[in-house]
Amino acid sequence: MEAASDKTILIVEDERDVVDLLTLSLRKAGFVVSTTTDGAAGLHKARTERPAFIILDLMLPKMPGLEICKILKSDPATRQIPIMMLTAKAEEIDRIVGLEFGADDYVTKPFSPREVVLRIRAIMRRGDAKQEEERLAVGPIVIDPERHEASVDGKRINLTSLEFKLLRTLMQRRGRVQARDRLLNDVWGYERIIDTRTVDTHVRRLRKKLGKAANVIESVRGFGYRLRAS
Repeated sequence: MEAASDKTILIVEDERDVVDLLTLSLRKAGFVVSTTTDGAAGLHKARTERPAFIILDLMLPKMPGLEICKILKSDPATRQIPIMMLTAKAEEIDRIVGLEFGADDYVTKPFSPREVVLRIRAIMRRGDAKQEEERLAVGPIVIDPERHEASVDGKRINLTSLEFKLLRTLMQRRGRVQARDRLLNDVWGYERIIDTRTVDTHVRRLRKKLGKAANVIESVRGFGYRLRAS
């Protein structure tokens, strides 16, 4: 099957009223919408249609949203597709697990359709941004913005688009402390604070992928993060 349009958004959600609400808002915003109501079909559609964005409910029949997110983000063919988790659960653990699995954002029901559209546009803008800068190197870490590749001691590491931009931003500003709310603005594209714990979760996952080079990212208590200058 041919790849979907760069305006196609796949909604994997089993509540019909939620699907209708999102579909209406997204179509008004100029997006093409594809939908399905169960997890197994959602995974199949994501792999075959290759949408530009996926809205994924946490609780789904046949396959849970977290499992779908984990599978898609571990597959090089679908890793770069942004995923927004949609959940009725308010517990922090559900949101954190989703982010740990590679989700780019999450929204808790009930939600504002306008807020969802704004978040989607922000995430897609950062993915479309031109990366014209040259390769950056800090210690054993090297990133090539043009190829969208990162490596540690010459070994390539697999980063999501958000993790790559977070690392690139810290490397560009090495030696300077970056506040969490500034990172949310510059990396996530949010003009107001959504939840600064989102930054902590992504930094933790990024450090894990950096392995022995993880200590290059320093925590500045009560403020944010800094990439060591040397």
